[in-house]
Amino acid sequence: RIFSFLDVVTLCRCAQVSRAWNVLALDGSNWQRIDLFDFQTDIEGRVVENISKRCGGFLRKLSLRGCLGVGDNALRTFAQNCRNIEVLNLNGCTKITDATCTSLSKFCSKLRHLDLASCTSITNLSLKALSEGCPLLEQLIISWCDQVTKDGIQALVRGCGGLRALSLKGCTQLEDEALKFIGAHCPELVTLNLQTCLQITDDGLITICRGCHKLQSLCASGCSNITDAILNALGQNCPRLRILEVARCSQLTDVGFTTLARNCHELEKMDLEECVQITDSTLIQLSIHCPRLQVLSLSHCELITDDGIRHLGNGACAHDRLEVIELDNCPLITDASLEHLKSCHSLERIELYDCQQITRAGIKRLRTHLPSIKVHAYFAPVTPPPSVGGSRQRFCRCCIIL
Repeated sequence: RIFSFLDVVTLCRCAQVSRAWNVLALDGSNWQRIDLFDFQTDIEGRVVENISKRCGGFLRKLSLRGCLGVGDNALRTFAQNCRNIEVLNLNGCTKITDATCTSLSKFCSKLRHLDLASCTSITNLSLKALSEGCPLLEQLIISWCDQVTKDGIQALVRGCGGLRALSLKGCTQLEDEALKFIGAHCPELVTLNLQTCLQITDDGLITICRGCHKLQSLCASGCSNITDAILNALGQNCPRLRILEVARCSQLTDVGFTTLARNCHELEKMDLEECVQITDSTLIQLSIHCPRLQVLSLSHCELITDDGIRHLGNGACAHDRLEVIELDNCPLITDASLEHLKSCHSLERIELYDCQQITRAGIKRLRTHLPSIKVHAYFAPVTPPPSVGGSRQRFCRCCIIL
């Protein structure tokens, strides 16, 4: 009973004390959750095989994140021995191929969470296997598995309709057709990551909005083809939305964000970096309609001014919610904005890189009201850089973290 509270490292140490302790420490019931990332990632496949034989049916959660030496053979043995596994993290296990997913499909029907990020040999065959053998799958991460296409997604969602979280970040072959399958078969979807899926357009995402009304988190950063039609669809169909990341989506405007803010009152985090068309009008709408806003990135939104920050600082989220605001490369922002943020008592961090009208004095005044805040900024050197050997040296600006 006492040993069941110990972590992996401590159990291994205890196992070396005596034969009796070795038996107790290595009892499979003590090894229901194993994460090797902070312990040892340069393990060989035989270690995973030994763990699986020791833990057997007790093991519920295993993380092999970053274990580059683990391949299909070891995971086949693991799947055969640990049939009650529910959470499996294989992020960065680059030797993994479709054979591993075939093994999981055959032996691990209770699997709920699977992370295959950066397992670049994974193809549509893996998704078809998971669909056939892992019907309880709720979370699947296949970020940077760039061989996956719409055919794999179609196979997956037909057998795993209970998916709640799906990360397709960096799956560059995916088109709107894949999203239409998700929208049609995954009504329970809560989290969707489509970052850098460059072929995605309004058509696919609108289908998601209409079919996945429980959606709370959407990342479409880098999907440069999307327009305000997406924001309108989110506002009309996904009132529970809490996180929206649309960095580098330069076609989005104040009109779309107005519709979004007026309908999605539970928004907590928004990444609008390089949404270059938005103005203070968006901030006004967010300040009025989004009282739960905690994190807001406006970096490279060059039309934002002090007036927009003033409304944000006076908004419903300002006093006890707003924690992070990023304003890098907002050239119209001045020290007046910092004055407007003094009332944001929960503010923990503010980014001001390359805001050339922000001064050290303005930052110091802000810190007198918010002593614990972290301010990230940089300023040009006061004196010109010296010349050496007749040629002028290159100097980067001085980064300060106050």
